[in-house]
Amino acid sequence: MESKMMPLKRRGLLLILSSPSGAGKSTLTRNLVREDRGIRLSISVTTRHKRPSEINGVHYNFTDSVTDFEDMRDRGDLLEWAQVHGNYYGTPRKPVEQALARGEDVMFDIDWQGTKQIVEKMRADVVSVFILPPSMEELKARLERRAEDVPEVIARRLRNAREEIAQWESYDYVLVNDDLDRTFGDLKSILAAERLKRERQIDMGGFVDTLLAAAVE
Repeated sequence: MESKMMPLKRRGLLLILSSPSGAGKSTLTRNLVREDRGIRLSISVTTRHKRPSEINGVHYNFTDSVTDFEDMRDRGDLLEWAQVHGNYYGTPRKPVEQALARGEDVMFDIDWQGTKQIVEKMRADVVSVFILPPSMEELKARLERRAEDVPEVIARRLRNAREEIAQWESYDYVLVNDDLDRTFGDLKSILAAERLKRERQIDMGGFVDTLLAAAVE
C-alpha cells in the first residue's frame, strides 16, 4: 500500500501588486484574496480618521497618535511608509514576519515607492508584479467609466500613470491586463510557481535526507 506523505512546511511570501490607477490592480487583489485562502491582504496602520463605513483592524489599523507612528517608523518597525495628504500610512513589520514564519502568504496593493522600501528590507521574500494597461487610451476610458473622479482628477491620474509605468523594470513580473480573466489566471500561475521555489521549502532538506538514507530493496 502506498504511503501518503505529510505536507512539507514552507516559508510564506510577500506578493506585491502595483499599477497605475485604473489598470485593474485592486480588482485582481480582491479576487485573489477571495479565491485563495492561503493568502491574506496586508493591513496598514494609519493616522487618518476612520470613516463611518470602515472597520478598525479590517480596512486599516487606526491610530490617533502621530508620535506613536513616527516612533514605529524611527525604530524600523515599518516595512514601508508614506505621508499622503497630511496623514501617515505604513505596514507594521512584526505581523508580516510572523505570517511568513507560519507559512502564510501576504498580499500588498501598493505603489512602486512602497514596493521599493519592502524590497530593500525583505528581498528574498518578495514576489513583485506590475500590472500594465493595454494602452493609455484604454486606461483613460476605464477611469472615465468608473465615474468616480472629475476630469481634472482623471487628468492627474493619467499624468501620474506615466511616472508609475516607467518603474516596470524593477518588478519580477509584468502583466498586461487586456483581459481580466486571463490576467487573473496568469497571476495565480505566478503565485503557484513561487510557492514551490526550493528556497521556500523549509522541510525539503530533511525529506531528501530521509530518501537518501532509506534502504532500497
